[in-house]
Amino acid sequence: MNHTFNDVTLLITNYNRSLSLENLLKSFRALNCHFGAIIVTDDGSQPLHLDRIKKLQQIIPFQLLTSARNMGAGYNMNKGQRAVKTPYTLFVEDDFEAGAQFPAALRESLEQMNKRSDLDIVRFYAYFRYPYLKPDSATFSEMVFSPLATNYRKVHYYSDHPHLRRSSFLDKFGAFDETTPPDQTEYRMCISFLQNKGKGLFYNDYTGLFYHNNSVEPSTIQRSGWQKSSGALVTFARVIYRQLKHNYDIHFMNIRGRQLTTPQP
Repeated sequence: MNHTFNDVTLLITNYNRSLSLENLLKSFRALNCHFGAIIVTDDGSQPLHLDRIKKLQQIIPFQLLTSARNMGAGYNMNKGQRAVKTPYTLFVEDDFEAGAQFPAALRESLEQMNKRSDLDIVRFYAYFRYPYLKPDSATFSEMVFSPLATNYRKVHYYSDHPHLRRSSFLDKFGAFDETTPPDQTEYRMCISFLQNKGKGLFYNDYTGLFYHNNSVEPSTIQRSGWQKSSGALVTFARVIYRQLKHNYDIHFMNIRGRQLTTPQP
Protein backbone atom coordinates (compact mmCIF):
# COMPACT_ATOMS: atom_id res chain seq x y z
CA MET A 1 0.00 0.00 0.00
CA ASN A 2 1.28 3.43 -0.95
CA HIS A 3 1.17 6.27 1.59
CA THR A 4 1.41 9.66 -0.12
CA PHE A 5 1.66 12.92 1.82
CA ASN A 6 1.86 15.73 -0.71
CA ASP A 7 1.45 18.47 1.90
CA VAL A 8 4.43 17.27 3.93
CA THR A 9 8.16 17.80 3.42
CA LEU A 10 10.46 15.31 5.13
CA LEU A 11 13.28 17.42 6.60
CA ILE A 12 16.37 15.53 7.77
CA THR A 13 19.39 17.09 9.47
CA ASN A 14 22.67 15.30 8.84
CA TYR A 15 26.29 15.55 9.95
CA ASN A 16 28.85 12.81 9.26
CA ARG A 17 26.24 10.05 9.43
CA SER A 18 25.67 9.00 5.83
CA LEU A 19 25.01 5.35 6.70
CA SER A 20 22.37 6.37 9.24
CA LEU A 21 20.80 8.70 6.68
CA GLU A 22 20.62 5.83 4.20
CA ASN A 23 18.93 3.59 6.79
CA LEU A 24 16.37 6.29 7.57
CA LEU A 25 15.46 6.98 3.94
CA LYS A 26 15.26 3.27 3.14
CA SER A 27 12.96 2.73 6.13
CA PHE A 28 10.47 5.19 4.60
CA ARG A 29 10.85 3.55 1.20
CA ALA A 30 10.19 0.12 2.70
CA LEU A 31 6.91 1.50 4.07
CA ASN A 32 5.96 2.96 0.64
CA CYS A 33 5.87 6.36 2.32
CA HIS A 34 6.06 9.28 -0.13
CA PHE A 35 6.28 13.02 0.59
CA GLY A 36 5.74 16.25 -1.29
CA ALA A 37 9.50 16.80 -0.96
CA ILE A 38 12.50 15.44 0.90
CA ILE A 39 15.21 17.82 2.07
CA VAL A 40 18.50 16.69 3.59
CA THR A 41 20.31 19.60 5.18
CA ASP A 42 23.97 18.74 5.78
CA ASP A 43 26.19 20.62 8.19
CA GLY A 44 29.60 20.37 6.53
CA SER A 45 30.12 16.61 6.60
CA GLN A 46 33.46 15.09 5.64
CA PRO A 47 34.00 14.34 1.91
CA LEU A 48 33.58 10.59 2.47
CA HIS A 49 30.07 11.13 3.85
CA LEU A 50 29.13 13.69 1.20
CA ASP A 51 30.16 11.29 -1.54
CA ARG A 52 27.96 8.59 -0.04
CA ILE A 53 25.05 11.01 0.26
CA LYS A 54 25.35 12.06 -3.39
CA LYS A 55 25.36 8.41 -4.47
CA LEU A 56 22.32 7.80 -2.28
CA GLN A 57 20.62 10.78 -3.95
CA GLN A 58 20.75 8.90 -7.26
CA ILE A 59 18.76 6.03 -5.73
CA ILE A 60 16.32 8.02 -3.58
CA PRO A 61 15.83 11.55 -4.98
CA PHE A 62 16.00 14.40 -2.46
CA GLN A 63 17.14 17.99 -2.26
CA LEU A 64 20.57 18.28 -0.65
CA LEU A 65 21.56 21.50 1.13
CA THR A 66 25.24 21.67 2.04
CA SER A 67 27.59 23.94 4.01
CA ALA A 68 31.24 24.62 3.26
CA ARG A 69 32.03 23.88 6.91
CA ASN A 70 30.30 22.89 10.14
CA MET A 71 28.08 25.82 11.12
CA GLY A 72 26.18 24.33 14.05
CA ALA A 73 22.85 22.65 14.63
CA GLY A 74 20.85 25.89 14.66
CA TYR A 75 22.19 27.04 11.29
CA ASN A 76 21.56 23.60 9.80
CA MET A 77 17.98 23.52 11.09
CA ASN A 78 17.19 27.06 9.91
CA LYS A 79 18.71 26.42 6.49
CA GLY A 80 16.57 23.36 6.00
CA GLN A 81 13.30 24.79 7.33
CA ARG A 82 13.54 27.91 5.16
CA ALA A 83 13.76 25.71 2.07
CA VAL A 84 10.46 23.94 2.81
CA LYS A 85 7.59 24.86 0.47
CA THR A 86 4.80 22.59 1.76
CA PRO A 87 2.38 23.52 4.59
CA TYR A 88 3.78 20.85 6.93
CA THR A 89 7.24 19.63 7.89
CA LEU A 90 8.07 16.19 9.21
CA PHE A 91 11.34 16.73 11.06
CA VAL A 92 13.58 13.72 11.71
CA GLU A 93 17.25 13.63 12.69
CA ASP A 94 19.49 11.29 10.71
CA ASP A 95 19.90 8.60 13.40
CA PHE A 96 16.26 7.45 13.43
CA GLU A 97 14.34 4.87 11.41
CA ALA A 98 10.61 4.81 10.75
CA GLY A 99 8.52 1.95 12.15
CA ALA A 100 5.64 0.09 10.56
CA GLN A 101 2.96 2.06 12.43
CA PHE A 102 4.23 5.45 11.32
CA PRO A 103 2.27 6.05 8.06
CA ALA A 104 -1.05 5.63 9.86
CA ALA A 105 0.14 7.88 12.69
CA LEU A 106 1.18 10.61 10.26
CA ARG A 107 -2.17 10.46 8.48
CA GLU A 108 -4.04 10.79 11.78
CA SER A 109 -1.78 13.65 12.85
CA LEU A 110 -2.37 15.55 9.62
CA GLU A 111 -6.11 15.21 10.16
CA GLN A 112 -5.70 16.79 13.59
CA MET A 113 -3.49 19.61 12.30
CA ASN A 114 -5.91 20.36 9.45
CA LYS A 115 -8.85 20.35 11.83
CA ARG A 116 -7.26 22.40 14.61
CA SER A 117 -5.50 25.60 13.62
CA ASP A 118 -4.24 26.07 17.20
CA LEU A 119 -1.89 23.07 16.97
CA ASP A 120 1.77 23.73 16.22
CA ILE A 121 3.28 20.23 16.53
CA VAL A 122 2.52 16.54 16.97
CA ARG A 123 5.29 14.54 18.64
CA PHE A 124 6.10 10.95 17.59
CA TYR A 125 9.01 9.94 19.82
CA ALA A 126 10.46 10.58 23.25
CA TYR A 127 13.05 9.18 25.62
CA PHE A 128 10.40 9.73 28.27
CA ARG A 129 6.69 10.51 28.06
CA TYR A 130 5.90 14.19 28.49
CA PRO A 131 4.96 14.45 32.19
CA TYR A 132 1.74 16.45 31.90
CA LEU A 133 -0.77 15.09 29.41
CA LYS A 134 -4.51 15.67 29.04
CA PRO A 135 -6.36 12.90 27.16
CA ASP A 136 -7.59 14.18 23.80
CA SER A 137 -8.64 10.90 22.18
CA ALA A 138 -7.66 7.24 22.17
CA THR A 139 -4.78 8.21 19.86
CA PHE A 140 -3.53 11.56 21.17
CA SER A 141 -2.98 13.45 24.40
CA GLU A 142 -2.60 17.19 24.61
CA MET A 143 0.57 18.40 26.27
CA VAL A 144 -0.17 20.78 29.14
CA PHE A 145 2.21 23.30 30.65
CA SER A 146 1.96 24.96 34.03
CA PRO A 147 4.68 27.13 35.59
CA LEU A 148 3.69 25.64 38.96
CA ALA A 149 4.30 22.05 37.83
CA THR A 150 7.16 20.47 39.76
CA ASN A 151 8.59 18.14 37.10
CA TYR A 152 11.36 20.09 35.40
CA ARG A 153 10.86 18.00 32.25
CA LYS A 154 7.82 20.16 31.55
CA VAL A 155 10.26 22.36 29.61
CA HIS A 156 10.52 19.66 26.93
CA TYR A 157 7.12 20.59 25.49
CA TYR A 158 9.10 21.05 22.28
CA SER A 159 11.70 18.44 21.34
CA ASP A 160 14.04 17.83 18.40
CA HIS A 161 12.88 14.22 18.35
CA PRO A 162 10.71 13.23 15.33
CA HIS A 163 7.64 15.41 15.03
CA LEU A 164 5.22 17.00 12.58
CA ARG A 165 5.07 20.79 12.62
CA ARG A 166 3.65 23.63 10.58
CA SER A 167 6.19 24.96 8.12
CA SER A 168 5.53 28.48 9.47
CA PHE A 169 7.23 27.30 12.69
CA LEU A 170 10.10 29.82 12.53
CA ASP A 171 7.67 32.71 11.99
CA LYS A 172 5.92 32.00 15.27
CA PHE A 173 8.78 30.82 17.47
CA GLY A 174 11.82 32.51 15.95
CA ALA A 175 14.90 30.99 14.38
CA PHE A 176 16.93 28.29 16.09
CA ASP A 177 19.88 29.85 17.90
CA GLU A 178 22.95 29.62 15.67
CA THR A 179 25.45 30.63 18.34
CA THR A 180 25.18 27.74 20.82
CA PRO A 181 25.99 23.99 21.00
CA PRO A 182 23.20 21.55 19.91
CA ASP A 183 21.78 20.90 23.40
CA GLN A 184 21.54 24.62 24.12
CA THR A 185 20.03 25.27 20.70
CA GLU A 186 17.25 22.82 21.43
CA TYR A 187 16.80 24.15 24.97
CA ARG A 188 16.39 27.72 23.73
CA MET A 189 13.70 26.59 21.30
CA CYS A 190 11.97 24.79 24.19
CA ILE A 191 11.86 28.09 26.06
CA SER A 192 10.70 30.06 23.01
CA PHE A 193 7.97 27.50 22.38
CA LEU A 194 6.62 28.00 25.89
CA GLN A 195 6.99 31.76 25.86
CA ASN A 196 5.08 32.03 22.58
CA LYS A 197 2.23 29.78 23.74
CA GLY A 198 3.00 26.79 21.54
CA LYS A 199 0.48 23.99 21.54
CA GLY A 200 0.92 20.36 20.61
CA LEU A 201 -0.22 16.76 20.80
CA PHE A 202 1.69 13.72 21.98
CA TYR A 203 1.04 10.46 20.12
CA ASN A 204 0.02 8.03 22.83
CA ASP A 205 1.39 4.78 21.39
CA TYR A 206 4.67 6.25 20.18
CA THR A 207 6.91 3.26 20.84
CA GLY A 208 6.52 1.72 17.35
CA LEU A 209 6.67 4.88 15.26
CA PHE A 210 10.43 5.55 15.22
CA TYR A 211 13.50 3.70 16.38
CA HIS A 212 16.61 5.52 17.55
CA ASN A 213 19.55 3.84 15.84
CA ASN A 214 22.80 5.53 16.87
CA SER A 215 24.88 2.38 17.20
CA VAL A 216 26.24 2.46 13.63
CA GLU A 217 27.35 6.08 13.76
CA PRO A 218 27.19 7.41 17.36
CA SER A 219 26.50 11.04 18.17
CA THR A 220 29.48 13.40 18.09
CA ILE A 221 28.05 15.61 20.85
CA GLN A 222 30.26 15.73 23.94
CA ARG A 223 28.66 16.33 27.34
CA SER A 224 30.34 17.39 30.55
CA GLY A 225 30.89 15.06 33.51
CA TRP A 226 28.29 17.06 35.46
CA GLN A 227 25.66 16.21 32.85
CA LYS A 228 26.59 12.52 32.68
CA SER A 229 27.20 11.77 36.36
CA SER A 230 24.74 9.34 37.97
CA GLY A 231 25.76 9.88 41.61
CA ALA A 232 22.83 10.41 43.97
CA LEU A 233 24.00 13.78 45.31
CA VAL A 234 24.87 15.13 41.88
CA THR A 235 21.59 13.86 40.45
CA PHE A 236 19.60 15.57 43.22
CA ALA A 237 21.52 18.83 42.77
CA ARG A 238 20.97 18.66 39.01
CA VAL A 239 17.22 18.25 39.45
CA ILE A 240 16.98 21.26 41.78
CA TYR A 241 19.19 23.35 39.52
CA ARG A 242 17.15 22.51 36.42
CA GLN A 243 13.84 23.20 38.14
CA LEU A 244 14.96 26.66 39.22
CA LYS A 245 16.72 27.48 35.96
CA HIS A 246 13.84 26.40 33.72
CA ASN A 247 11.29 28.46 35.64
CA TYR A 248 13.59 31.48 35.58
CA ASP A 249 14.30 31.16 31.86
CA ILE A 250 10.65 30.74 30.92
CA HIS A 251 9.76 34.00 32.66
CA PHE A 252 12.83 36.13 32.08
CA MET A 253 14.96 34.76 29.23
CA ASN A 254 14.76 37.10 26.25
CA ILE A 255 14.36 34.68 23.34
CA ARG A 256 12.44 36.52 20.63
CA GLY A 257 14.27 39.76 21.34
CA ARG A 258 17.77 38.37 20.92
CA GLN A 259 19.76 39.29 17.86
CA LEU A 260 21.03 36.13 16.18
CA THR A 261 24.07 36.42 13.99
CA THR A 262 24.19 34.17 10.94
CA PRO A 263 27.76 32.90 10.45
CA GLN A 264 29.16 33.19 6.97
CA PRO A 265 30.52 30.06 5.26
